[in-house]
This record gives sequence, C-alpha cells and structure tokens, in this order.
Amino acid sequence: MSDRYRDRSFWHDSCPDSLEPRPALGGDADTDVAIVGGGYTGLWTAYYLLSIDPTIRVMVIERDIVGFGASGRNGGWCVGEMAAGPKRHEAVGGNDGARRLLHALQDSVDEVGRVAEGEEIDCHYAKGGAIRLARNRAHLTRQREQVDLFQSAYGLTDGDMRMLGADEAGTHLAATGVVGGMFFAHTAALHPARLVRGLGDAVERLGGKIVEGTAATAIQPGRVTTDRGEIKAEVVVRALEGYTGTLEGNRRSLAPLYSLMVATEPIDDALWEDIGLSQRQTFTDDRFMVIYGQRTTDGRIAFGGRGAPYNFGSKIASSVEQRSRTHDKIIKTLVELLPMLSEVAITHRWGGVLGVPRDWFPSVGFDRESGMAWGGGYVGEGVAPANLAGRTIAELITETDSPRIDLPWVGHQSRRWEPEPLRWLGINGALRIMGIADRSEAITGRKSRLARMMQRVLS
Repeated sequence: MSDRYRDRSFWHDSCPDSLEPRPALGGDADTDVAIVGGGYTGLWTAYYLLSIDPTIRVMVIERDIVGFGASGRNGGWCVGEMAAGPKRHEAVGGNDGARRLLHALQDSVDEVGRVAEGEEIDCHYAKGGAIRLARNRAHLTRQREQVDLFQSAYGLTDGDMRMLGADEAGTHLAATGVVGGMFFAHTAALHPARLVRGLGDAVERLGGKIVEGTAATAIQPGRVTTDRGEIKAEVVVRALEGYTGTLEGNRRSLAPLYSLMVATEPIDDALWEDIGLSQRQTFTDDRFMVIYGQRTTDGRIAFGGRGAPYNFGSKIASSVEQRSRTHDKIIKTLVELLPMLSEVAITHRWGGVLGVPRDWFPSVGFDRESGMAWGGGYVGEGVAPANLAGRTIAELITETDSPRIDLPWVGHQSRRWEPEPLRWLGINGALRIMGIADRSEAITGRKSRLARMMQRVLS
C-alpha cells in the first residue's frame, strides 16, 4: 500500500487491495456518458447504466483514486433515511411522495447488501440496525415525536422504528447517562472503502472505463475539461459531493464541511461483553453536533463526529483530516459515552468532507435537453441515498420507467450559498449555536428553541 494513504483513513489502511491509481486519461476522448467523481454516486450511476444497457460507453473520471473522498472515509452507516426528512419531502411531493421516498431509501439499504453479495464485494455488510441513545429528556422528547410522526404519517411500524426504555437501550450499548432510546431497523454497518473499491471493480467488469489521477476542472453540456485532455460526451454527470467546488463556477453549489473520525485498537472479547453491539448495531445519540459509531469486524470501534470549523472560501485542507483539536474532542466524547475505553488506544485519526446544499436538501436530476445530470448534497448520510441516486440517474438517462424517477428529491434545485465572508460567518455561527444548544439541553432537559430557529434559517 502506498504510504500516501496510510493514516488518512482506517478504511483505506485496512483495504486488502492495492490503492495504486489506475491509468490517467491519455488525451482527448469521447464517450456516451462521462461521470465526474469516483465515489458512491458516480460508481452506482455507472453500475446501473451498464446493468440496464451494456452497450452504453461509460467513463468515470476521478482526480485521485476510486473512494479517495467521503466514500472511503465515512462512518460506514448504510441507513435508510436522509437529510431533509419526510416532512420537507411532503411539501414537495405530498404524503404519497414522502412515503415512497422513505421506503425507497429503506429498500436501498437492502439493495446495497444484495449487490455486494451478487458482485462478491466483501464489504463486511451487517444489517444490525441503529441504536439512537437518549441521554437527556430533550433527546427523549425529540425521539418520541419522530417515532409518532413516522408511524402515524408515513406507514412505519414498530418493526421499522420503535422507542426503547433505558434498560433495553443499555442492552444494545452500555453507555453512560442513558434514559431511553430509539431503534431503527433499516441500517447496516459496512466497510465503506471495501464497498467503493469493489464497486469500481464491478463497473470495469461490466465494461465501464475508469480513469484516475485525472482532475476535472470544468463541465458543460457535451464536454468535460480535465488536466489530461478533453472528454466529449452526450451526457455529463456531476457526482463530486464535497469536492463540487473544485469545478469552475461551482464554488457556492455545495459547502464542504468536515466530519472527523477515530478508530480504536482491537478490543478484547471480555470488554465487548461489557460494551454490547453484539449484532454490529451502529450507534449515536440525539445531540445536534452529530456523533456516530460502529463495531468493526476486527473488533474496533470506529467513531466520528461533526463540529470541525468550516474553512474560509470552501477550502479543503488535508491537515484538518489528519490531526486536529476536533479529533481530541471526539475521543473525549467516546470515553464519556463508554468509560471502559479509557485505556484503549486510538490507532487512526482521519476525516473527510461532506457536501452540504444551502437548504440541506439532497437532490438528483437529469436535464435531457442539455445532457447534464447530478446527484449529491447528502450532508453526511450518503451511503444508502447514493445508491438510490445512482439507480435513479441511470433510469432517468435511459428513460427506464420506475417508481424512483418521480420521487420528491428528483429535479430539486437548491439555491447557492452566500458569498464570503457571509458563508464563513453563517456556517461557523450555526456550528457554535448547535454546540450551545446541546449544552443547554444537557443541563435543562428541555428542547432548545435556539437550535430549532437555526435549523429553520439553514433550510
């Protein structure tokens, strides 16, 4: 393995295959569909295009290597939900549209598992569900409201989502301060880099072409401009997520926000008996400054959280991904949750950027007249939605009739982020307010009005 990737992500470090790049673009080229971005969205789009019509010429253009970005750095949560929940989807597509999108996301969790099995991608897929801890009364109130809403308005049952008492929540994860919790069945833990690398191999087996070490600098109808040559294509797909701002004219399309992670050393079986997570449940709690974790197949905890400051001008800095004060806070939070880990070593620190739209509303779409397609803006919940996005984009391009092509997120256009310094002030101000709201709820047990107000401003 190249030293270039070691210590950047536990997932990269534990990939069994080589991370050496595929050949770069060798000069000007033409193809039927040019997909810019070798992460989940781009590769799922390529996979389903070739599955629908093996005669389509598909080229995936990746600046670094397949899975270099968030697809190889995330928490490994394949969860059947997304940012901008059903209430906002209902405002676009009515109750039926919101229900269908929610159930399509849940099906995508299973679809990832089906494809991984069918393509023999050993991505450590385990559908153990997600445990969301309530560690104060405000958390518990918010969870009850969500369960009531999802069951009454969107057709979920206790088998999909249910409340847990404090004792039952503790049997899933023996965390401190637990007063209850919520269990969501439509969630799988997986090894994200193994999944994205395996998808790249599957695309090539189906006849797709992947060029790495090739930076796309601009896209327009019928054309992708790269540092290695120009690619002509009938259809151009933008699938860059947090790196969208690297394209000419797209600096304000999606804001790149950092989510950072750590991994422990392997934990012995006796200690796992105390901790829980016997079914590899993913875990979080209900704070605004999101945290997330999973038990890996080799017995570690991979744990992450939000809160790293937004960089002025949407700058992406690798130094933030490798070592920062936010990593120290994440480790402190993990030990606060699970004090039995206080003597367990941290072996990896890393991070990656999320793509955040101005209204926090993920979207996919295809404009047939221009030949331009897109997908992304997942705000950190992209593993399952990216599968649904790729499947949908492929169906839109090939004019394949399906129940996915008119879901409420199809064709949605988010407004652009404000110019600097307003963007920097607004995003970092919101992060600060969310932290204040968490501290207030922990002290008072009452839901924070300040956080609700900020959420309305951001959306």
